[in-house]
Amino acid sequence: MPSDQSEVAQLRRAVASHAVIDQAIGVLICLHQISADTGFAVLRVASQLANTKLHTVAEAVMCWARTHEPLPAPIKEALDEALRLHADTQDAS
Repeated sequence: MPSDQSEVAQLRRAVASHAVIDQAIGVLICLHQISADTGFAVLRVASQLANTKLHTVAEAVMCWARTHEPLPAPIKEALDEALRLHADTQDAS
């Protein structure tokens, strides 16, 4: 059974991760004129395509937004593909 301290630490990591994901969704909303739900879906799909944890993709987006350093190639390619898939879905509607 986890200790109270480890539970608190785990909850703090979860809250921090959630905040970064929300911020990355905000970046996608601003850049691509998409809804929050779509932004989350794009991050989720990119995470799956890049075989990378969701919070890692979100952290990369936020690092890019702050520094304009290029995104790591696998994450950039996965985000581009996820956005293309979203656009194709919208075009088919």
